[in-house]
Amino acid sequence: MDAKQYIWINGRFVDFADAKVHVLTHSLQYGSGIFEGIRAYETRDGTAIFRLKEHMKRLVDTAKIYSMGLGYTQKQLEDATVETVRKNGPKSCYIRPFAFYDDNRIGLTTKGKKVSVMIAAVPFGAYFEGHDKGISCKIATWHRINSEILPVTAKASGNYLNSIIASEEAAQAGADEAILLSHNGYVAEGAGENIFLVRDNQLITPSAASDILIGITRDSIMKIAAKDNLKVCEREVHKDELYIADEVFFTGTAAEVTPIVRIDSKPIGTGRPGAITSKLRDRFNRIVHGDSKEFKEWLTYV
Repeated sequence: MDAKQYIWINGRFVDFADAKVHVLTHSLQYGSGIFEGIRAYETRDGTAIFRLKEHMKRLVDTAKIYSMGLGYTQKQLEDATVETVRKNGPKSCYIRPFAFYDDNRIGLTTKGKKVSVMIAAVPFGAYFEGHDKGISCKIATWHRINSEILPVTAKASGNYLNSIIASEEAAQAGADEAILLSHNGYVAEGAGENIFLVRDNQLITPSAASDILIGITRDSIMKIAAKDNLKVCEREVHKDELYIADEVFFTGTAAEVTPIVRIDSKPIGTGRPGAITSKLRDRFNRIVHGDSKEFKEWLTYV
């Protein structure tokens, strides 16, 4: 990193290189951390954080599910995020709040173990190379975890081992990303993204019944679509529906709105980003960059 970077941890800023933990830290050993992914964008009025309140609400909810005492209110964490972005000074960045058991005693129990909270803001570009032209996906042989196994509404570190193994399988097959099915065989989500398909000018996305993480970018696209009088249907989706869809795309903090043009080597629609995907993507980009009067409340200026 060219400019000096800082990380907020437990109420104070430390140099990027000095943000360290013991190798036996509980959350490193057992995946017991919780986190969020947030983007800040360059706008004509300065750097703006996208849907900060909603992201921090989800972090607080995840902590509640796991009985993790953060030691900070949602508002304090929001303020700390703004200060972290301000101190690091990027025009745009990826923000990673992370809470973890900062304790090097061996053992699964979290009782009595210290919780630390950190916030980083780092430079970040497009998540998928060549995303403008669309990406390829593979339906994973690994299924998405379900609520009988782990809380799927929580954004916890350990959940993402499921995503990692599916993503690696996709990469070995020459695809850009994986699509996971739910335990009952319906489409769930990408390895780190929610998924939408377009069929006969209708927008369709897997419902909560498919064990998805309820994404904030997903919610944003649904609200933008509603403004355009584009019908949105949340339901269970058969995997073969993906193959015959007119368009398919991912949404997520990292992925933003990414067209999917090939699944399991089958071209989707025309094999190019579709008109509805492109329109929603353009609308989303205008909103996050402050170039639209719509949904101005989604931006927190630094």
